[in-house]
Amino acid sequence: MHCNVGGMDRIIRIIAGIVLIALAVTKVFSPWGYIGIVPLVTGAIGWCPAYLPFGIRTCKTK
Repeated sequence: MHCNVGGMDRIIRIIAGIVLIALAVTKVFSPWGYIGIVPLVTGAIGWCPAYLPFGIRTCKTK
């Protein structure tokens, strides 16, 4: 598993995930808000399986 999620992409994913989960917990948003776990985890580990088929990489290569 090589990193394919870059810095700004990771920050946006983590923030979006936290917001979605918080909205679901406070019942402002439907339980579908728990799908925020996906961007939270992909942002935390720096790898997104959805990027693989398209060859997308937002991180800098070494």
